[in-house]
Amino acid sequence: MENYIRFDWAMKRLLRNKANYAVLEGLLTTLLEEKVTIHKLLESESNQEDEFDKYNRVDMLAENSKGELVLIEVQNNNEYAYFQRMLFGASKLVTEYINRGEGYEKVRKVYSVNIVYFSLGHGKDFVYHGKTEFVGIHNGDILELSPFQKQTFKVDKVSQLYPEYYILKVNDFNRVAKTPLEEWIYYLNTGNVPENATAPGLDTVKEQLKLNRMSRKELKAYYKHLDNIVILRDNIMTERAEGRAEGRAEGRAEEKAAIARNLKALGMTAEQIAQATGLTKEEVERIHF
Repeated sequence: MENYIRFDWAMKRLLRNKANYAVLEGLLTTLLEEKVTIHKLLESESNQEDEFDKYNRVDMLAENSKGELVLIEVQNNNEYAYFQRMLFGASKLVTEYINRGEGYEKVRKVYSVNIVYFSLGHGKDFVYHGKTEFVGIHNGDILELSPFQKQTFKVDKVSQLYPEYYILKVNDFNRVAKTPLEEWIYYLNTGNVPENATAPGLDTVKEQLKLNRMSRKELKAYYKHLDNIVILRDNIMTERAEGRAEGRAEGRAEEKAAIARNLKALGMTAEQIAQATGLTKEEVERIHF
């Protein structure tokens, strides 16, 4: 039984409160392996218009103390083009948060943190990190910044200028949490915090995100949200199953039609073709070469 509020619901209702920034800061500090302080939250796509998106995903856009942008998105159900979605989201931020006429040195650093509750791609790990590097095609060396660029941009590597992507495949975690990052994944996966957890932010989860802190009205809305996620997932699975069944039926019908054409070409009568294929005489007569 979950003891704490799911992370996606907390992002919708609780973590936008500055008093609870410590939860997000803890997750990001653990993931990025450097101290992250959230300066403010910015406008994102969180106010969904589509009923499916309303329950399927939630996102939050934060600006850290270094002026970098961090987009955190939770996705509950499968989206086959999710990799492109990540690219679009990061690219949109790059273009939106630079003023017209400003030089390219003003482009903001973007982190895209994606917490997915479905099987995305094919891999053995449950946390993936993507970044941009330029590799020599002849010598295999990594293209580096000049000393002047390092001093000007205050970074050490070219990849630090480009968007970075993190994918947390929550459902793939099935081990005992031994590291701070695994403690966070365990919470995202189960809704519980490991005993004796030390990861930053999880102490605030224990204090602020307990289910028993919610009012009866809040609990009702929360459980309705969980039910809707299950219903949406079931609807998606049903639609896929029906689509596969419909596709198989269409394939069988086309196969019968192809056989009927061949039999017609051999001079068989409509009655004989109907008996051989299972089609009606009328269906056979409507088939043309």
